Amino acid sequence: MRLDKSVFQSAAEWEAKGWTLPAFDIDAMKARTKVSPYWIHFGAGNIFRAFHANLVQDMLDKGVIDRGIIVAEGYDYEIIEKMYRPHDNIGALVTLKSDGSVDKRVVGSIAEALTADTGNTADWERLKEIFRSESLQLATFTITEKGYLLRSADGTALPGVEDDLKNGPACPKSYIGKVAALVYERFAAGALPIALVSTDNCSHNGDKLYSAVNAFAEAWEKNGVCAAGFLAYVNDENKVSFPWTMIDKITPRPDGNVEKILLADGIEGLEPVITSKKTYVAPFVNAEECQYLVIEDRFPNGRPALERVGIYFTDRQTVDKVEKMKVCTCLNPLHTCLAVFGCLLGYKLIADEMKDSDLRRLVEVLGYTEGLPVVVDPKILSPKSFIDEVVNIRIPNPFMPDTPQRIACDTSQKLPIRFGETIKAYCKSGALDAGDLRVIPLIFAGWLRYLMAVDDEGKTFELSPDPLLGDVCKYVAAIKLGDKDKNAIESAVAPLLHRAEIFGVDLYEVGLAGKVIDCFVQLIAGEGAVRRTIKTI
Repeated sequence: MRLDKSVFQSAAEWEAKGWTLPAFDIDAMKARTKVSPYWIHFGAGNIFRAFHANLVQDMLDKGVIDRGIIVAEGYDYEIIEKMYRPHDNIGALVTLKSDGSVDKRVVGSIAEALTADTGNTADWERLKEIFRSESLQLATFTITEKGYLLRSADGTALPGVEDDLKNGPACPKSYIGKVAALVYERFAAGALPIALVSTDNCSHNGDKLYSAVNAFAEAWEKNGVCAAGFLAYVNDENKVSFPWTMIDKITPRPDGNVEKILLADGIEGLEPVITSKKTYVAPFVNAEECQYLVIEDRFPNGRPALERVGIYFTDRQTVDKVEKMKVCTCLNPLHTCLAVFGCLLGYKLIADEMKDSDLRRLVEVLGYTEGLPVVVDPKILSPKSFIDEVVNIRIPNPFMPDTPQRIACDTSQKLPIRFGETIKAYCKSGALDAGDLRVIPLIFAGWLRYLMAVDDEGKTFELSPDPLLGDVCKYVAAIKLGDKDKNAIESAVAPLLHRAEIFGVDLYEVGLAGKVIDCFVQLIAGEGAVRRTIKTI
């Protein structure tokens, strides 16, 4: 048994072992897609294979569409060359459920897999042909938030960008330069309409994609290296749209335990590939069962009926509300809470923390008691139901190998959005008092305790990467476990608690600094103080 075209010659054997196979004629699907492509995706990683390609498979199985999806990889070409093509673009999706069971599916919805490499003449010409096709409705993206950047933090142009901006669409090397060149092909073919849809997990992602593509259109017209009108085309929403989306699905790196399941079924050729760019890919992907994709419904050339397979279409304001619901209340704050206290209590898996009654109670109070009264309600999704799923299904999922140490990365950048927005909402409310908050001040105090890099047993540990570590750690550098001088402790941390750019608010101005300091004093009382303190919530 191998993950390639031979699946269909041995279908009975696969199905006998619990695998669901494509319910459509894969060769006919590929032939139709070749002639009339409608959806291309940039970014051939795990999230694409577990989510986008699986959505298309659902639609194909239901007869909603009769064509597949095309994938292009513009950064790490080896993913296509060493993983997709040797397996005939066929892969396995193993859905990991919170009850410990798995669903196993062979995904065969990918009609073509191409390298977005201008040095690969055949692939690049095919991509240009696809973008000249009147049938093309949308291009989606999972290239990470960094993929939309043209310059580094210090203002230096990223590799290839300056040359691409100067030389035009003929032979670009940068990722967005190549995307812009393909959009230019569509413009040159008669200003055909298309939706360019970022599905990366970042706020206002459509604007990030627009800014990057627009920068190329502006430079090319200014430098006279493209036909006049391209910039106007990119900025005409009736021709080119850049919808906002909110995506939510955890697709961890292919897991060894999942590989064992496949090996036990007799599947061969599962060896992963680690590319020269350090991408880890395997013929299978594993993912959680829960998923959300909310899309601003702006598609100038029409779109597939993704609502038939659970995708939400709405307006921009609602997409923004869903994002705020998730990031500010229903998911991300709970994760950060578990990350901080998980590190202090020596946990290695987020899922294991939900077996701890003290920590579970902490996130339940945070979500249901403190968050829900001020949650941004998008209406199309129930915030309470979302938290129910997070607390009862998603975070406790034993298959999800997420660690508190990973989620603790960049905590200084997360605090203002994940907790500061809730505090602001309390302050604006005429019926609520920020002074009634208990868990959020404890989390802030827990973060100060975390910055001491000493766990609840008094053992040192390594802090997770954070751009402000060198700045914020100095406020607790002189504080030791067992210190009891509250005035001295407050004197040390007060300047930090004033910093609204870190906490979202000046904690003194909103009356929460005293609570944070009281909690911090309790947390540093000695070994075991973290456990004793969270038990009081």
